[in-house]
Amino acid sequence: MKKVLIALCALSIVACKEEAKDYVTFSGTITDKNSDSVVLRTQTYSKTIKVNQDGTFSDTLKVTTGIYNFYDGGESSNVYLQNGYDLHMTLDTKMFDETISYTGTGDKTNNYLAKKALLEETLFPPSLFDFEEVDFKKNISEINTKQIAFLEENKDIDAAFYATEKEEVNGFEKKMLGYFTESKDRAKARAAQFASYIGQPSASFDNYENVKGGTTSLADLKGNYVYIDIWATWCGPCLAELPALKIAEKKYEDKKVAFVSISVDEGRGYKDRSFEASKEGWKKMIAEKEMGGIQLFSDKNWKSDFIAAYKVNSIPRFILIDPNGVVVDADAPRPSSPKFDRLFTSLSL
Repeated sequence: MKKVLIALCALSIVACKEEAKDYVTFSGTITDKNSDSVVLRTQTYSKTIKVNQDGTFSDTLKVTTGIYNFYDGGESSNVYLQNGYDLHMTLDTKMFDETISYTGTGDKTNNYLAKKALLEETLFPPSLFDFEEVDFKKNISEINTKQIAFLEENKDIDAAFYATEKEEVNGFEKKMLGYFTESKDRAKARAAQFASYIGQPSASFDNYENVKGGTTSLADLKGNYVYIDIWATWCGPCLAELPALKIAEKKYEDKKVAFVSISVDEGRGYKDRSFEASKEGWKKMIAEKEMGGIQLFSDKNWKSDFIAAYKVNSIPRFILIDPNGVVVDADAPRPSSPKFDRLFTSLSL
């Protein structure tokens, strides 16, 4: 009997060894998939996984433990992987971030990551670094308190990952204060870079397609202050400004201010999109998000003379022109910034 027990124990040990996986099984079901494949990527790793017609996918991967960027077309999220996981993802692209959910081995850590992404969308004001220092410190202290509480609600995630997250939230305020100082230095440099535009006649844009029909030129808006938003549908920070922009449009609707949005959709954010597809995506987003103001699209896009004249190489970018076509600010405050209302007040608007 003793020999039998020993033999059974030995078999049990072998079985355990056989069950230990040195790879990840990663699968999922996507409703209304954006692409025929999904991609997992880091700076040193990239894996493309085929998505079937029914939106399902599955693959086995050997990975280095850590966070990977998950892409379905132009949408993305973070996923935490380590060998041994058997992880299944579900999502609906109509509400991409809001519907991501995981089951299987590794689900708690990844559901935490998905919920954390949604939380962070509500935590950070779009123009936090434009605040005065005292208000900035107050905001980041409140944000940090919420981060700590959220992490403590999810202590059952992977232990090593929890330790990393704990270290991050503990150093959050110090790190953010360092970024604040850097942002102020960059703001001074940008102000100096665009100072020469102030008081000069603005470059013009001519016959840009108007989403409401026909075309619009800068000359058509003479007699109004013209606040220009250069944006694209794929630009997250651009979309973050939409709520504040709508508020500004409502606040100044009885004033001589034209709010103009110029799309530079083609070519960068969606490399697989044709020109016409980019234009259709622009029209669709304007309708879906009920965007107001004057919505324009240039056939020349990033190569237009107007974009080149203002040296636009990142977005969103805002420009303010006076009723006579003279530049007030070639790098104007974002509508979410506390500097925005101060600027408009200084113009008696």
